[in-house]
Amino acid sequence: MQKPTLLVLAAGMGSRYGGLKQIVPIGPSGETILDYSVYDAIRAGFGKVVFVIREDFEQAFRDSVGSRFADRIVVEYAFQRLGDLPAGFSAPERPKPWGTAHAVYAARHLVKEPCAVINADDFYGRDAYAKAAAFLTQPDADQSRYCIVGYYLKNTLSDHGGVNRGITTHAGGLLSNVEEIIEITRRQDGSVFGTSVDGKERELDEDAIVSMNFWGFPPHFFTQLEDQFRAFLESREDLTTGECYIPTVVDNLIKANQASCQVLASRGSWFGITYPADLPIVVESVKQLVESAEYPSLLA
Repeated sequence: MQKPTLLVLAAGMGSRYGGLKQIVPIGPSGETILDYSVYDAIRAGFGKVVFVIREDFEQAFRDSVGSRFADRIVVEYAFQRLGDLPAGFSAPERPKPWGTAHAVYAARHLVKEPCAVINADDFYGRDAYAKAAAFLTQPDADQSRYCIVGYYLKNTLSDHGGVNRGITTHAGGLLSNVEEIIEITRRQDGSVFGTSVDGKERELDEDAIVSMNFWGFPPHFFTQLEDQFRAFLESREDLTTGECYIPTVVDNLIKANQASCQVLASRGSWFGITYPADLPIVVESVKQLVESAEYPSLLA
């Protein structure tokens, strides 16, 4: 059976955090979030990891992250380049590449097997990788069936301020929509409220499944992705602005009846680093997971 690949989107420098947050130590022995991500992927049965990075920090990334796994899993690198576009397009002057869909597109020549796509700076937990691996290794899998690993909203809230989350709508286990809700907080009475993009505040179900950008795709997705990315570029009057995102691509394909997306609910807790103040919270969360024997004190 073909082992799936873990595709890690790690091209961002983390401007709000103020450094290369993908290699900030969070574990008791200096482990990074990426160390835990790859560790969980290996024990779930993934056979390769591809890091999508920027060329200007390639060596630092190889030395600080990739070298940790070279003896345990196949490690490869893809570069998100501004000029890496479908035939017939040339890159204009713009400050950054074309978004998360473009980052996945950068790995098209390296990934020929089913893959899970994750953010480099999010801690997803063991359960998410196990569920994704089980989905991606199904025999005779439908090449137009994707998956998204979602989390119960209550497991992604912060005690330190509002959060933005993509609230999923699904029927029969299949994704139909992801709605961005901002400034989600839990009130003193236990209720959860957030604000929709139209500015309206509303109460939310704490057991709603939210997207944290953990996706699973068959190899055929890269063909569909190129078509979608080309359509995005053709639709832009000004190529110096705008980005193409994975949820938008998936939504377009679902609405065009070219794909379906299974919603897989993880019972684990998600956490990540957006601001420097988030770091001690993540460190304490990992410490608790180690103390409960979810992870060893030294990853091996």
